Amino acid sequence: MPLAGKGMLLTSMNIDAADEIDFNRWYDREHLEERVAIDGFLEARRYVAHAANPKYLCLYSTARLDVLDSPAYKARLANPTDWSRQTMARFKDMLRVVARITISKGTGRGAALGVVRLRPTPDNAASWRDALQDRLTPDERDGIISMHLLESEPELSGATAEIPAARNEGARDWFVLIDGTHVGAVSAVIAERFTGPAAAPFPLPISVGTYCLMWDLAKSDIARS
Repeated sequence: MPLAGKGMLLTSMNIDAADEIDFNRWYDREHLEERVAIDGFLEARRYVAHAANPKYLCLYSTARLDVLDSPAYKARLANPTDWSRQTMARFKDMLRVVARITISKGTGRGAALGVVRLRPTPDNAASWRDALQDRLTPDERDGIISMHLLESEPELSGATAEIPAARNEGARDWFVLIDGTHVGAVSAVIAERFTGPAAAPFPLPISVGTYCLMWDLAKSDIARS
């Protein structure tokens, strides 16, 4: 499947304009490599909003879901660098979601990403999952590379002692990821399959957004460096 591993950490946040240069420098020069270096982490991708809120999004893939509850990861959370502590304290509107990758179809990842946030209930989760098996198929759609479903793990999601994530009333939300070559293709699929008349049986999403890839980092990149 195109997404590496079985687990994913999704984080998104806003940052004040006055802090943005240092925020991006921290992500690019310290934080991504620090996280990807943890045992069980495979890769990370950074995005900036095209039409979305929060402005910044990061996806961290892990070999298994339990990597995100492992001693190695917990030790890093408990011992942030000074730069990390200062930067994370400035996060606004942060979302921190630990999730299982339950559907991943297609080949590769794209420069544009669509994010659709859904809120299932225990009664409809199974039927929604079945429906998404068909809906998250790239087929031969021009500009669509791959499509994925993340199912949140509420016990592992949310704030930590050092990360001020917002309280999450939708801790069991699902996140559909649509990878494409350009935002127009991704937006068209969101409109067709999730926000338009053909979206049934799904209600309108909790939120939708489109993002552009800033850069990505794989474990193998660290090994080569």
